[in-house]
Amino acid sequence: MNNKKEKILVVDDEKIVRESLYHWFIEEGYQVETAEDGETALRKFDKGKFDLLLVDMKMPGMSGLELLSKVKEIDKDTIVILITAFASVPTAIKALKDGAYDYVTKPVDPDELEHLVKKALEQKSLRVENEALKGSIDEIIKPDNLIGESLQMKKIYELIHTVAPTDTTVMIRGESGTGKELVAKAIHINSKRKYFPIIPVNCGALAESILESELFGHEKGAFTGAQFKRKGKFEMADGGTIFLDEIGSVTPKMQVELLRVIESKQFSRVGGNQLIKSDFRVIIATNESLEDLVKQGKFREDLYYRLNVFSIFIPPLRERAGDIPVLAFYFLNNFCTAMNKNIKNISPEAMEFLCRYDWPGNVRELENAIERAVVVGKGEMIKVDDLPFHVSSSAVANNDGDKSMTAMEKKHISRVLNENNWNISRSALELEIDRVTLYNKINKYGLRNPYK
Repeated sequence: MNNKKEKILVVDDEKIVRESLYHWFIEEGYQVETAEDGETALRKFDKGKFDLLLVDMKMPGMSGLELLSKVKEIDKDTIVILITAFASVPTAIKALKDGAYDYVTKPVDPDELEHLVKKALEQKSLRVENEALKGSIDEIIKPDNLIGESLQMKKIYELIHTVAPTDTTVMIRGESGTGKELVAKAIHINSKRKYFPIIPVNCGALAESILESELFGHEKGAFTGAQFKRKGKFEMADGGTIFLDEIGSVTPKMQVELLRVIESKQFSRVGGNQLIKSDFRVIIATNESLEDLVKQGKFREDLYYRLNVFSIFIPPLRERAGDIPVLAFYFLNNFCTAMNKNIKNISPEAMEFLCRYDWPGNVRELENAIERAVVVGKGEMIKVDDLPFHVSSSAVANNDGDKSMTAMEKKHISRVLNENNWNISRSALELEIDRVTLYNKINKYGLRNPYK
């Protein structure tokens, strides 16, 4: 029996044929409707309403071939199988050219027709699945961690959508750990260059001489230790994107070289004379104010204007606290899968800590915190004790002591104790810690029982 309930429309002027086909396919589990002529069939037909039509070739009024033509104009994906009493080669060829899936001759063999219908519908189903998969590829291929539902993140998604299809140079600004490289990858994989590589270069991690070789490559013997010819990052990015991170740390000499190669898309390897052409897109990132560096004479003004064509600012995590729970659960699921652990949730107290913390290290720090919590966590829920900054208050205290994690914990424990009239057992249960730990916390923060 067929369980998918595909819809079939039987079109034949002979009542006995219509009723026979109707009952055959109803018994096979299909939804079936009938029409006695082409005009009635068209009145019943809507795009997507029927998966397959069984159409008599010769009918009074509109012929089966005419109906086939009109149906294909409305919905080219509808399967049409023609039924004919007098099969001829020219007629069959015309039917297939006009878009018929196949044809059968009268008297109809029920088994043959059922097999043909089943095969046709399976092929259509497979085609629909493939098209859906192709359509969802861009949704599937997204850089990890670039998630969030805040208005700030939605604005970033809009900017990515706007600039990705172009070849415009993009400057991504934001603090360390906010996910600048993830935004660069998102721009790249949504561009026409997505089938070529995105080549990242951390400009701040390399000395000038090494950065020059890294970017432009070198010839064999160009310097001590250059035993082989090597392609540079600009050459490797041909057809794709080069992502220059920490661009503000580049020396004045390298700034001149960068300006030249970005303008001309041409360069020579270190120690070589051959001029190499490369078609690359430039995306840069900085956690510094390039405007201030320009004013201080540390960054070339012409290079700055060449790079600052389209700018995207990623706000720090503390300014989009609404994304913290989303990110926290995303990382929790990832690490639990990787470590084969069964932690399903985050306690309200732990989530409160996560949402109130300033996150100077931004998303990267949150990811590390959740990873640590999954490593040490027991049971099915992450608790405050599992979080790294809960263990070492000095690592999380900020300039304002009243807003530190220590002060928050002290305030929270005091509130829970007072709500429970300092019943230690009940308070420990609510805080999801044992009684000994709670006594230690009371001593640590010098909390006093007002009922004594």
